[in-house]
Amino acid sequence: MVNIRLTKPTIAVLQTLLSAPSEAPAWGLSICRDADLGPGTVYPILDRLAERGWVTSFDETGPHPGRPARRFYELTGTGRQYAVSALEARKVRRFGLGLSGGAA
Repeated sequence: MVNIRLTKPTIAVLQTLLSAPSEAPAWGLSICRDADLGPGTVYPILDRLAERGWVTSFDETGPHPGRPARRFYELTGTGRQYAVSALEARKVRRFGLGLSGGAA
């Protein structure tokens, strides 16, 4: 797996990308809004994810009157696998594998 440092902002961006449906991919400012992070944090994270092949991006092609075209971001197939694995591994490390003590 390609290593990515899982900071809280990176986790928030990955979770936002994972939750975006393929028919409505996330764009830069929507990621900022949904991850509750500023563009100065989000765009460098997206750049790092793209450099590692986790994310791909493309420009909006449809009409967009009165505003610039959006740049959409999607996890690649490999990026989605890595993101899910990394987030799951982080949960296991953080919370442990099971509950101890007590009766069900």
